[in-house]
Amino acid sequence: MTSVHKQLTARVGQPRLNAIFLDTPFGFQPNADEIVARTITYFRLHVGCEIGLASFRHGGQATPLETERFLARLSEANYVFAGPGSPSYALRHWRNTGMRDRLAEKVDQGGCVAFASAAAIGLGAYALPVYEIYKVGEDPSWTAGLDLLGQIGVRCAVIPHYNNHEGGTYDTRFCYMGEERLRRLEAMLPDDLLILGIDEYTACIIDVEAQSVSVRGRGEVTARRQGSQRVWTRTTFPLSMLQDPSQASATTTSRPVPTPAASGALDRFNVDGLVAAILEMESVLQERIADLGGTGERDRVRAEMRHLVVHLGELARDGGRQELRECVAPLVDVLLSMRGEARREQRFREADRLRAILADCGVEVQDTPAGTEWSLVNA
Repeated sequence: MTSVHKQLTARVGQPRLNAIFLDTPFGFQPNADEIVARTITYFRLHVGCEIGLASFRHGGQATPLETERFLARLSEANYVFAGPGSPSYALRHWRNTGMRDRLAEKVDQGGCVAFASAAAIGLGAYALPVYEIYKVGEDPSWTAGLDLLGQIGVRCAVIPHYNNHEGGTYDTRFCYMGEERLRRLEAMLPDDLLILGIDEYTACIIDVEAQSVSVRGRGEVTARRQGSQRVWTRTTFPLSMLQDPSQASATTTSRPVPTPAASGALDRFNVDGLVAAILEMESVLQERIADLGGTGERDRVRAEMRHLVVHLGELARDGGRQELRECVAPLVDVLLSMRGEARREQRFREADRLRAILADCGVEVQDTPAGTEWSLVNA
């Protein structure tokens, strides 16, 4: 979601951006330092800004001074990012620290809280202990969340990875829970609380000042309550629709209205060429995929790459009824990330090959001091 980070950091970055990254969700992982380094590099090269680390990996091991320094960084920042890891681990170490109050102040003062994946789960009143249910085999249950969204009147449980498809022959939608477990979990929630589902590669941007919600990216945002749901795709709607459960759970789908301009841009952009290019990248992926951790991770990367291809192919057949740049951005970002890695490792022939493939598809790549930018030359 590079374009979303760029938009949000630009919005809060005047007169000066003070962005920080929280490492608590993955603080237990042996490769935590590597994740930090990759995230900082990503923001520098792709988002075009510097992001600092506000480290708080274990509440029980942090000294009082370290805790106060962490909270001070939170108070000073105007952009707070956190992402993958374990939601239950993060919440366990954030509780009773004053962290929730700092984030609430951030929202009230016009700052930005950009939480993804595991961290996003913690924003609701109820949080899903994903690992404990999916990996350990515990019975479906909820744990207490930060309820930061309750601060703005949205009583919910946030479920990212809502459209996950990694399971293949079994149901891993709804953050690996599947429909049967989700129904059991939904029955445990209070009647006035909704499930806020966010698809992968999708952003749900809540503008408190404008009292609006914008859906960006290639997927959907779903409000589900007592078996009914409402779905939004690449659109903006009033925040009140999430604050009032009766509005949020009306069974309907809100999608953007197609425009002739968008369809024309799709005609001029070589969608079929980009599909072919991604398929050609299979050979490059095979060469580099051995560097990844285990068989499961390699299969996940392959599955995600193929899913992106299929999605874009469907877009081409539908005739361009979705906003073009947002639809192709996940595919382009995959190639640019691989190109960036190749350049850093001085595999310049491979990097040039990737750039040439993008150029053939109508994607112009520009390397700037602030990072790599791209545009659709004919769109």
